[in-house]
Amino acid sequence: MKRSLPISARWLPGQWPADAAGRKNMALLVQLRWIAIAGQVGTILFVHWGMGINLPVAAMLLVASVAAAVNVVSFAALRHRTDVARAELFLALLFDVLLLTAQLYLSGGATNPFIALYLLQVALGVVLLDRLSIWGIVLMAMLCAALLSFVYRPLGLTDALQGHLFDLHIVGTWICLAMIAVLLVLFMSRVTGNLQAREAYLAQLRQQAAEEEHIVRMGLLASGAAHELGTPLSQLAVVLGDWRHMPEIAAHPPLLEEVGEMQAAVQRCKQILTSILISSGEARGEAPEITSIRYFIDEIAESWRSANPGMPLRCDFGPHDYPRIIADPVIRQAIVNLLDNAREAGATYIDLLVGRDSSSLNIAVRDNGSGFSEQMLADFGKPYRSSKGKQGGGLGLFLVVNVVRKLGGSVSASNGADGGALILLRLPLSTVALEEPADDK
Repeated sequence: MKRSLPISARWLPGQWPADAAGRKNMALLVQLRWIAIAGQVGTILFVHWGMGINLPVAAMLLVASVAAAVNVVSFAALRHRTDVARAELFLALLFDVLLLTAQLYLSGGATNPFIALYLLQVALGVVLLDRLSIWGIVLMAMLCAALLSFVYRPLGLTDALQGHLFDLHIVGTWICLAMIAVLLVLFMSRVTGNLQAREAYLAQLRQQAAEEEHIVRMGLLASGAAHELGTPLSQLAVVLGDWRHMPEIAAHPPLLEEVGEMQAAVQRCKQILTSILISSGEARGEAPEITSIRYFIDEIAESWRSANPGMPLRCDFGPHDYPRIIADPVIRQAIVNLLDNAREAGATYIDLLVGRDSSSLNIAVRDNGSGFSEQMLADFGKPYRSSKGKQGGGLGLFLVVNVVRKLGGSVSASNGADGGALILLRLPLSTVALEEPADDK
């Protein structure tokens, strides 16, 4: 038997965990560090050999090599990580501050115009970190900048450059500010996008939690109503049974026929209440029902035809091999809801289409009714969005969407080219299938 992860541990289609923002932001920091390493190496080589300024090239390249090694390790670790904590982002920014401090110490300390690059680390910290960690980066940057005013290795300028030190400082300051501006635009926009995506994901989770709470309340109400209605229905069944044996009715065939119809209606109501209790889990047995897809769908269709005589319902199975499934009553109720909605939308025929692909079982309900308006398609699956204008309507599709979503699947709706509506349920085989395709075709 296939085993699947709990819904809470599975990523739904089109979704990603909230902590993925931390991983993406760490990846951006790794990219920024590569740019910094390339810039440092290029600047060191140009200044030392191009401008003739004496620099401790070996020591500065060693610092860049340490940064490159850390980057390689970070990149390898990210490939196997799905989340990165803010504490790790703090340590990464702190490392970058110390790395910059080491390079500045070897190249003039506070007299080096590139000391303004500390502001880039602070700006990234403001976006990525919590308040306490931000101030940690700020204090570390201030402390390092202050120390570099007193402790540093002076630049070894040539005699020709000694008289142009201020001009060199101005040019270096302009280059540094241009670098900061470009990097802030490139990276801050991407970091902000990651954080916005994370907030959107959290908002979606909050919306799903609210919808699931709404479903729980409706389930409790439905279960309570089913229990309360069971007693009067049982009383009606007893009364109608007594009526059938009364001489006045037994001798009157038309009345006897009407009593029989009332008994059938009461029995139908009791079956509906039993289905409600089963769907809510109160009457579910220890062992779930295991069946073939064809038998499961045909049983639903036959039951629906009996309750809706005169409404054509055709079942069409694609030419596939189907696995045996665990027939969850909530799937049955979801399909019945779609069939009821199609009938209420004015359809004169309904098609129930079944197919599959490598990962999902696909069940579609197609009709020739009034279809969906653009607004309905935009609000598909939201509660109390109904095209029939009924007060409290729209809960059927809302329940269908949430039932399928809890199973790890998805629901989509569209209008047919010739009118009518098409609703497609995609149920992951890892959730509903018992085994690999066997004998059901």
